[in-house]
Amino acid sequence: MTLPIRQLDADVAVAPQLTPDAMAEAAAAGFRSVINNRPDFEGGADQPTNASIEAAARAAGLEYVWLPVASGFQSEAEIARFGELVAMLPKPILAFCRSGTRSGRLWQASLQR
Repeated sequence: MTLPIRQLDADVAVAPQLTPDAMAEAAAAGFRSVINNRPDFEGGADQPTNASIEAAARAAGLEYVWLPVASGFQSEAEIARFGELVAMLPKPILAFCRSGTRSGRLWQASLQR
């Protein structure tokens, strides 16, 4: 599996939905932290759960944070929290959601704060 990432800057990249198996690949690619912006079961019962992805991320030596946000709206509090996470987590950071767009919007909005 090759990670389908889009680099936003030197410290942050985004990706579409990742699986637990992708966490070892993320670590091997040099990422040190993962932010999951997807609510559990947003895509149905086949979507991997936060808990399963977190366990795999931690087993791969990654820092991991779950910040689930709706696809159509990100609140000021969610944007602020994303910015805080980018500032505090070990870098580089890989954030993901269903398509990568939501995570990218959070990153962009956090820069404008």
